[in-house]
Amino acid sequence: MRSIKQNLAAQPLPDFRNAGVILRILLGVNLLALAAALVQGQGVDECVQRYMEMAVWVQPLLLANVACLAWLDGALRRLAVWPGRLLVVFLAAVSAVGFVELWAAAGFDAGGAQRLLRAGLLAGSAAAALLWYFAQRSSVLSPALVEARLQALSARIRPHFLFNSLNAVLALIRVDHQRAETALEELAELFRALMRDHREMVPLADEIALCRQYLDLETLRLGERLRVEWELHDIPERLNVPPLMMQPLIENAVYHGIEPGSTPGTIRIRLARQSDELHIELVNPCHADGDHQRGNRMALENIGERLSLYYDLEARLETGEVVLADGAREYRVHIVLPCRGERT
Repeated sequence: MRSIKQNLAAQPLPDFRNAGVILRILLGVNLLALAAALVQGQGVDECVQRYMEMAVWVQPLLLANVACLAWLDGALRRLAVWPGRLLVVFLAAVSAVGFVELWAAAGFDAGGAQRLLRAGLLAGSAAAALLWYFAQRSSVLSPALVEARLQALSARIRPHFLFNSLNAVLALIRVDHQRAETALEELAELFRALMRDHREMVPLADEIALCRQYLDLETLRLGERLRVEWELHDIPERLNVPPLMMQPLIENAVYHGIEPGSTPGTIRIRLARQSDELHIELVNPCHADGDHQRGNRMALENIGERLSLYYDLEARLETGEVVLADGAREYRVHIVLPCRGERT
């Protein structure tokens, strides 16, 4: 099962299929080329000219290497740390030599042993520099802080929810023994989920089931005031996602969108797969500002940090308040996740 620690510490090589990693490779190599042009040029015009000359040679080589590394990503991850790094450097050097030979055969480069050696050394050095950068970035992005915040979020489930749920169960015992027993089982399952190791990814189906159990318990307390609409469209239930990604958002929706209102309110939850992305939308009504509605955004910040840690630039978290045509206000949360890690 994938985890935060496995994502950073146990896999030193970057994910060469990740959009953030690819973008950093492209920017890093071009910055190195620009630095070389600045060192070699005597003025601005000459520096620009040299950079353009290098770009003509560097860009095709760079794109070819990125595509090759993305294709070999699975095989590279199965290697030990240093063999994997050496293979990446070797591939960069060999591809550079191959491109020089290709340019020479086409008449665009003089070729020669010295030219080949220089191209191989420069490409290998650039690859080594980028691997060092990614290794340093992984060490800086230690999961300890995120894990601590996640544990705090898990322990932060509001005490009044527990007490009110128990009171609701006690009231049910007198009129509906079977429903009271089911409610106690759901409450136990909810807290069992909150106490497990939150570094491990969980199937999306488990996260949805946890949210349904949570809403069932809140329905005991709020009754007809809480209405929930689920929309599930072609969702990859076996996709692994960060734990407690949806439940804290639903808890916020109940606390800020339903409890303050004197009339029934609806929480809309929509999950849909679009191409290779999973879209999660959560909508709840807004009410007039007050102390009850103010929060420290801990859940949103925590989820945003974990999405960045797991997916880099491939995941998005968007939030905002929307005013409808009738003057009513809604608060919307939109999460986009890649579906590449779906289990088979």
